[in-house]
Amino acid sequence: MAKTIVVKQIGSPIRRPEIQRQTLIGLGLNKMHKTRELEDTPSVRGMIAKIPHLVEIIEERG
Repeated sequence: MAKTIVVKQIGSPIRRPEIQRQTLIGLGLNKMHKTRELEDTPSVRGMIAKIPHLVEIIEERG
């Protein structure tokens, strides 16, 4: 079973650079307080690291 992480959007993409908006969409987040369970890979971790002010890791599973 692959490790997964639960990510929650805590910030709004309004008045943010376009690259940060696209990163949120790439993670599957587009509305405040929405959560997604994603596979824990280096690429996902890198995307989260680019926008730590907009998302938080709620839980790590596996």
